[in-house]
Amino acid sequence: MRDVGRRVAAARRARRMTQADLALSAGVSYATVRGIERGARRPSENTLHALAAALGRDPSRLAAGGGRPRDRINAAMPLLSSAIAAYDMPEDGPVRPLAELRVSVSEAESLRLGAQYVRLAQLMPDLLAELARALYPARGLERAEVARLLVAAYRAADAVAYKNGAHDLSGRLVELMRWAADQAGNERLTAAAAYVRTEVYFAAGAYRPGLRALEIALDSAPPVVGAPTAAARGALHMRAAVIAGRASDEGAAYLHLGEAAHLAESVPEGVYDGTAFGPDSVRIHRVSTAVALGGEHVRDALAVAREWAPPSEMPNERRSGFYVELARAQLWSGRREAAFASLRAARRIAPQHIREHPWAHEDTMTLRRLQRAADTELTAFAEWIGALG
Repeated sequence: MRDVGRRVAAARRARRMTQADLALSAGVSYATVRGIERGARRPSENTLHALAAALGRDPSRLAAGGGRPRDRINAAMPLLSSAIAAYDMPEDGPVRPLAELRVSVSEAESLRLGAQYVRLAQLMPDLLAELARALYPARGLERAEVARLLVAAYRAADAVAYKNGAHDLSGRLVELMRWAADQAGNERLTAAAAYVRTEVYFAAGAYRPGLRALEIALDSAPPVVGAPTAAARGALHMRAAVIAGRASDEGAAYLHLGEAAHLAESVPEGVYDGTAFGPDSVRIHRVSTAVALGGEHVRDALAVAREWAPPSEMPNERRSGFYVELARAQLWSGRREAAFASLRAARRIAPQHIREHPWAHEDTMTLRRLQRAADTELTAFAEWIGALG
């Protein structure tokens, strides 16, 4: 712990920051910074990333060993591939009781929603293999429950693959998620799988086929009989609004956004079957849709941000995504300082998410090209995110 504290203190002094400055920039308490530097407190991975981002350093340079986060995630990719290759013919091994498997899958979902991809990458290969072993002999209600856990686990593994550019592996995981949803016999999980499958279309730039796939999924989605089913349909409408925007279909984009907003009126903000939905999530997708449409619609994204900001209770991945999208709208509107402030906010919330986000890279590079004088903070940010050049 003392080695980490010494590295943090040295990096802080090199940036001519006080402990209070570092705490404010990283979004942590003064007591946390002081405790870490004294060696009395071990930083969590999220705190370490926040400190590293504030200091313009790679987290591995502050931690004792471990390597760059991307390298650690890439090291897990072959293990993930091996685990899913044997999804229907798992090797022998231990299987914990169902209650313990639920806890592990819940932890994985929390890591996904919190954009903790390094820990997720390390956890998922063994968990996927164990769940495959649990499913193989299961029958009846037990099989449906294990399949439900597999849907969530495949989705968590997909987040690691997709966010880090392994789109072929992501596509395989999405198909297994759909297969597991079918094994569970759960219409809401089938809708969730259709929501995630849209990643495949985004990655390929196949926006119109992606919109058609979502509209087909909406036709077969369960009827609304309560918050979970309303959330299942509402999430599909949110996703359809964004991909319709990418397809330059303004009518479809706002039609789906309106349907999502209507459904959200009766659904408290929360996570339903692994997807955040509610009034706040719809506001974020209003920004995403406006940015997807571009042009004069960008003003709508800025209008949302003037009146509202995502609350801290929302999942970090979604909150961070809001600020990345907002930064793009601000940059397009000539508001460079505001755009950089939004990118810094995204970094404070979910460093691992923004560091691999292609838009964050592109917009940081654009900001550096447009700057008229040396900006040490922007340069440090660009170095951290890997956008120098």
